[in-house]
Amino acid sequence: MQNNHKAVQIEFTPEFKRNIRHLSKKYRHIKSDIQEVIKELETGHTRRDQIKNAGFTVYKVRAKNRDIKKEKRSGYRIIYYVQTTFKYILVTIYSKTEQGDITNNKISHIIAKFIESLK
Repeated sequence: MQNNHKAVQIEFTPEFKRNIRHLSKKYRHIKSDIQEVIKELETGHTRRDQIKNAGFTVYKVRAKNRDIKKEKRSGYRIIYYVQTTFKYILVTIYSKTEQGDITNNKISHIIAKFIESLK
């Protein structure tokens, strides 16, 4: 039987990559901690915690931080943009213990800059 599902493409903004590098200095398990979220996105299973009024179809998802002994609410926040049904852009990531919520303007700016860099 043939699989007719298209593979979901995941891309990363420079902001996301920069934040991973920075956070990995303090949290050595960050890449494996966020892998579950990335696998879910790749299979098309999105978590629907939409960020309203960001100018784009953007969602926020929580990921557990194994390097701290607190509950999931204290873990990472991953912001991703659904560009198409089969293409998601990981916009940014931050540790909730180190940073409060990111503004919609900042999210929009990161996405717009990323889109512009592709032209």
